[in-house]
Amino acid sequence: MTTQPEVAETLPREILACIERALDEDVGPGDATTNRIIAPDTVMSGHIIAKQSGVVAGLEVAWAVFRRVDERVSFNARVADGAWVENRQTLTAVSGPARALLTAERTALNFLGRMSGIATLTRRFVDAVAGTRAVILDTRKTAPGLRVVDKLAVRLGGGQNHRIGLYDMILIKDNHIDLAGSLAEAVRRARAASRGDGLEIEVEARTLADVQAALELGVGRILLDNMTPETMREAVSVCAGRARLEASGNVTLENVRQIAETGVDYISVGALTHSAKVLDVSFLWTEAK
Repeated sequence: MTTQPEVAETLPREILACIERALDEDVGPGDATTNRIIAPDTVMSGHIIAKQSGVVAGLEVAWAVFRRVDERVSFNARVADGAWVENRQTLTAVSGPARALLTAERTALNFLGRMSGIATLTRRFVDAVAGTRAVILDTRKTAPGLRVVDKLAVRLGGGQNHRIGLYDMILIKDNHIDLAGSLAEAVRRARAASRGDGLEIEVEARTLADVQAALELGVGRILLDNMTPETMREAVSVCAGRARLEASGNVTLENVRQIAETGVDYISVGALTHSAKVLDVSFLWTEAK
């Protein structure tokens, strides 16, 4: 049995803010049912279990939810975030004031189930490309307001994060290129306006000609958009290590291995966060006094 570290020391403020919003949404001014039925001095204990196999993610977030409702809650994790668990396996033991446990339960399980579902799907993609050079990346296709939580779940599943938002990387996509008039002009404008901010530039390429143009411009990262595996393989050959290549578009568990074997450096998968199925987790009460 391991006790989770203090949440204030390990969770970023953005995740703590997500927890605050989630509790405000669910609890509002108070748990009308629990506060009318359960005596203030009632103490309960129980445990959270997985009801299907998968990667557990979000235990620390779940504990922070309980602690935000009442700091007296004890949370003893039986597994670590990122571990593979089996159906009916105990994830953590929880005890404390019954009112707090009942009030925080749903919000805690919502975070835990969603994050574990994302981590589980991510692990499946990571396993599918094992032995290749390809790194599995997420995208910005996250639940609004929960991006930092979704991206943490991806990391716990073994994937890596792409840019967090529109502010921490320059990604020149087809619309930018079309509106600028050309790929070269879009890159020129991005560089001219950079003012030494150090933001990485990535360019979306729709054809091999676009790949060649990006290379001639000295772009260090190129997004291969909806290319066939054969075309991706040609792009890898043309690139010859001069830039890092990212495959994107209609990536599934069925085709990700074929894409990885083309030799690309990254594969971005929107499904990690927009199509992951929630992992079924449940809180079972064992004692009340």
